[in-house]
Amino acid sequence: MMSRCGLKHKPNRVTVILGAYGSGKSEVSVNYAIWLRNQQHDVTLCDLDTINPFFRSADARMLVNEQGIRLIAPVFAGTNVDVPAVPAEIQSVFDDRSRYAVLDIGGEAMGARVVASFKNRLAELQPSPDVWMVVNPYRPFTRTIEQIVEQADVLVQSAGLPLTGLIHNANLLENSDGYILSESYSTVAGA
Repeated sequence: MMSRCGLKHKPNRVTVILGAYGSGKSEVSVNYAIWLRNQQHDVTLCDLDTINPFFRSADARMLVNEQGIRLIAPVFAGTNVDVPAVPAEIQSVFDDRSRYAVLDIGGEAMGARVVASFKNRLAELQPSPDVWMVVNPYRPFTRTIEQIVEQADVLVQSAGLPLTGLIHNANLLENSDGYILSESYSTVAGA
């Protein structure tokens, strides 16, 4: 699946997925972790979205567990308690080099600051982590090339890491079809 979607290099051991609010970061993170697992890698999915309690990777707990993916999530994820805390288990991502890791980061600049708190550990990784920004050009603040570039600049500055690239995730939920992907492709590609 990923090779058809444009992944042109071997994935690095650690991948950071970030983006603006409502871009589909968690959905992309879950699906990417499953893809890595299907490539015979041991995978850890880290739900570090301390910003948006509406959908996080932890909400797909059963699915990722069935796939044999280890999930690291805040203690209160999936409950009515929303405490913005990063689990200490995250350190295992840096220490256990036998596993691939996907870090699902919360939206906007505040969410990307979580990555900055691990900047020194991320800098130690060789090769350096892939950092992908998920873009849904049908969401506010990422509808134009200029808005996408502006969001990317804010996220890069907040996270303290350079972007590997953009993931085109145009969707209108149940009203999605191939047309919206082709219609919005030039906007995302132009960024």
